[in-house]
Amino acid sequence: MRKPIVAGNWKMFKTRAEAEATAQEVLSLLEGQPSPSPVEVVICPPFTAISAVFDVLQGTQIRVGAQNVHWEDEGAYTGEVSTGMLLGCGCDYVILGHSERRQYFGESDESIQRKLGKVLTTELTPILCVGESLEERESGRAQTVIVGQMEGALQGLGADLLTRIVVAYEPVWAIGTGKTATSEIADEVHGMIRQWLAQQFGAEAAEGVRILYGGSVKPDNAGVLLSQEHIDGALVGGASLDAASFAQIVKYDQGDQR
Repeated sequence: MRKPIVAGNWKMFKTRAEAEATAQEVLSLLEGQPSPSPVEVVICPPFTAISAVFDVLQGTQIRVGAQNVHWEDEGAYTGEVSTGMLLGCGCDYVILGHSERRQYFGESDESIQRKLGKVLTTELTPILCVGESLEERESGRAQTVIVGQMEGALQGLGADLLTRIVVAYEPVWAIGTGKTATSEIADEVHGMIRQWLAQQFGAEAAEGVRILYGGSVKPDNAGVLLSQEHIDGALVGGASLDAASFAQIVKYDQGDQR
């Protein structure tokens, strides 16, 4: 049985003080949740607020993640951070290959593969993002694009490491636009991803991989999305910046409001 994940990606929002306050509010709103929780909750603040958020959440069931990482342990890489730095700040998760990293910072499948390989040598859990643009979907190339991204990132990986990876399907056309893939489209793509993983790594390994949906997830659409057969949780962007909205999405995934 795959344990669902709801991860909040705060992107380039929130000062240290704002991040502390939001993390504390999320914690308060989820107080009284069962232990162990049926849903893994992760918050991914900007680098400058990771330590502050960890201090608030330390000793709770809510985990902390980062939004990016470099593939080297150290070196002359101005502006980058290493896996060791993230672990030292209390991170358990790290997002890799987000569409905004691909679009604005030129991240390639090759660089994402190098990052993934490095992360898998540590205790961090990678959240690997894949997804197509609107033009790619409308031209019928969505599956080709997604499979290509998966092939590039997972090249050389063995089935023994596959279940350590969380995959997030994020249709680029639905990120920050207010548009959302219908539950049927999202579930179909998730099922396709799992089928491809089974073909490449075996059915047992593929069944152990958690696949999240990301793309304008909000309280008013979370219930129908998270109830789909192949969707194992959500990577939440804008709605995670508001503690009440994020907590409501978490509760949907626990079945409290379905």
